[in-house]
Amino acid sequence: MKTADVRRDIPLLEEVIYLDAASTTPTPRPVVEAMNDYFYNYNANTGRGAYGIANKATQKMEEARTKMARFVNSEPDEIILTKNTTEAINLVAHSLKVGKGDNIVVPNIEHHSNLIPWINLKRQGVELRMVNADEHGIVHPDAVDKVVDENTRLVTITHISNAIGSVQPVEEIAEITEDRGSLYLIDAAQSVGHFKVDVKKLKADFVAFPGHKALLGPVGTGFLYCGKDSQDELEPLLLGGGTVENVTLDNFNLAEAPACFEGGTQNIAGFIGLGAAIDYLGIIGLSKLEKHGKKLTEALYQGIQDVKNVTLYGSPENIYGIVSFNIDNINPHDVAKILDETRSICVRSGFHCAIPSIKHIGAYELDGTVRASMHYYNTLEEIDALVDTIKKVSKLGDN
Repeated sequence: MKTADVRRDIPLLEEVIYLDAASTTPTPRPVVEAMNDYFYNYNANTGRGAYGIANKATQKMEEARTKMARFVNSEPDEIILTKNTTEAINLVAHSLKVGKGDNIVVPNIEHHSNLIPWINLKRQGVELRMVNADEHGIVHPDAVDKVVDENTRLVTITHISNAIGSVQPVEEIAEITEDRGSLYLIDAAQSVGHFKVDVKKLKADFVAFPGHKALLGPVGTGFLYCGKDSQDELEPLLLGGGTVENVTLDNFNLAEAPACFEGGTQNIAGFIGLGAAIDYLGIIGLSKLEKHGKKLTEALYQGIQDVKNVTLYGSPENIYGIVSFNIDNINPHDVAKILDETRSICVRSGFHCAIPSIKHIGAYELDGTVRASMHYYNTLEEIDALVDTIKKVSKLGDN
């Protein structure tokens, strides 16, 4: 499938140049059609319904779970459904068995969703150990190794920084956690769907995924990979419908994972849509997705790196899918508004829910950065339009 084919499936792209994939992606027609099929033809709850459309809904939901598992090279019973990456990370943070004397290792460039839940554990006497990235936003394994010890309960890191675009050496860090016996969580919000993410190769206990970013799925969907050997490390966060096998008036028996972690009715239509989105990416091909993403990232970075008044963040050899920048003397929100109003270019501006990361690159006092983030539906012509507009706007920085 070519980029032009994907663009035909996303009518929104006829109106705007959409460069905010790191926040969310527009939804292709086949995904919407799969969701509509559920609503129109078998809109029933999943679980124990004995009638036909309830059985069909359950079957389709579990088929979607199996697709998620295959996509990241896991087993279906290692996939816990959540509404987004934030919920997936919080599920681990709130249900992980921790206590006084334990420590958790976190880099200083994390998205708030992979930082605040761990800061919150300090109330339970857990020590938070910060690891500083280098000037390009890369967290080096030796820096992690220095702070991990026998009391390290968990090491967590993002695969790709949402604010900088820097790709982290997650497999090398896995060797440290494996050697020290620490649990390991990876935030894959900006990586899965852009290239192959194999949870077995990552050697992580937990990997948090969004459905609505690079996977091209609907909002309100996400999932947590939780390896079978790590499931006993967690206590279910939500108890109620679907999480138990038996109940008496004074006790209950939990169901096997993943059911025990999925209390209540799920976003059935959303997950069926996510299954269709994974099929859609399979038609495109992950190698093609990765190659295209690299080409667009390089084109944008190279196109503006020598433009007067423009400051770029991250190393061009390391970033993927995200280019973060500022223009001298112009607030990033104003830059984003100008891009939208003059060329209908949609980019994100501000702190990107990663204030410590923005402070790390020295952009906090500037009110953050302008962030362009790409996907397969974007073209080199759109990148050229952004570069051309940035060049024009940059001249305003002389005033």
